[in-house]
Amino acid sequence: MTEAILLVGGYGTRLRPLTNHRPKPMLPLATLPVTEHQLAIAANAGIKRIVLATAYLSDVFTPYFGDGSKWGLEIKYAVEKEPLGTGGAIRNAAELLTGDPEVVVFNGDVISSHNLAEQLEFHRIRNADVTLHLTTVDDARSYGSVPTDTEGRVKAFLEKMDNPPSNNINAGCYIFKNSIIENIPKNQVVSVEREIFPELISNGGQLFGYVDGSYWLDIGTPRALLQGSRDLVQGITNSAALDRYKFVHRDQNYLSLSESISGDISDGSAIGGFCRLINCTIEGSIISDGVEAENCTIRNSFIEIGAKLQPNSTIENAFVDPDGEISNIFTAN
Repeated sequence: MTEAILLVGGYGTRLRPLTNHRPKPMLPLATLPVTEHQLAIAANAGIKRIVLATAYLSDVFTPYFGDGSKWGLEIKYAVEKEPLGTGGAIRNAAELLTGDPEVVVFNGDVISSHNLAEQLEFHRIRNADVTLHLTTVDDARSYGSVPTDTEGRVKAFLEKMDNPPSNNINAGCYIFKNSIIENIPKNQVVSVEREIFPELISNGGQLFGYVDGSYWLDIGTPRALLQGSRDLVQGITNSAALDRYKFVHRDQNYLSLSESISGDISDGSAIGGFCRLINCTIEGSIISDGVEAENCTIRNSFIEIGAKLQPNSTIENAFVDPDGEISNIFTAN
């Protein structure tokens, strides 16, 4: 049985102030936490046991996901007392695994429609030490580059540069031989991107790249988070997690878990549960659970849990916190 580790401990600094109240992986995409969409990918690939590697605001995950049985999974929780980097977090979480020969590792700030089952098959056929999911972008200068040879072996793991040799980039889903993880030092700050992967290459290890051109998005900024949510609502990409829920309304204009809604709602907006939105115009926004608004216009914005908007307000390119404080942040991202 393949096991998995989901890296959900980051501080989400590029997403602040959205991450002041909950960690990045628990922010909603099409009303569901980012992590829930990733769990659906894992479950669809036959994974049954997952360790959530938590750190920042770690106590919010267990009340929502519990033991995982709701999703047909067994979920365990590893908590970092201090940041250990990606490699250190993986090593720490691996203490809760059962020793399966291969381990899937997900970065917690990515949504993707890539075929994990195909990546697993690719990994097994090549008897790889590690197989990276790579995606192709038009311009790799902002990401760093991962060139491969004709057989898929990774030739280098490069930092950002002006003239990258390849437009393939690290897409944040790895399959490890468990033996590679066991060799990561315990309780030390280690980066898989800057240390483990380059060392594997220099030592002749079997590091492969599975290149896939399906939908992929790093949701590390407010603008990207909104875009990812809109893409899910509008069907530009899909998530099996959404199919588990009975929505009050679901089409390409908007998706809603609430009944008390009236007005004009469009452009892939997502509305959580227990909201009361009366005669509102809402465009391309994320409305969290329990929000109340009347005669308001909300465009390209994120409204946090329980916020009560002043009647007749216009909210545009903004974040509204639970106390109703408004931050105009989206234009900068």
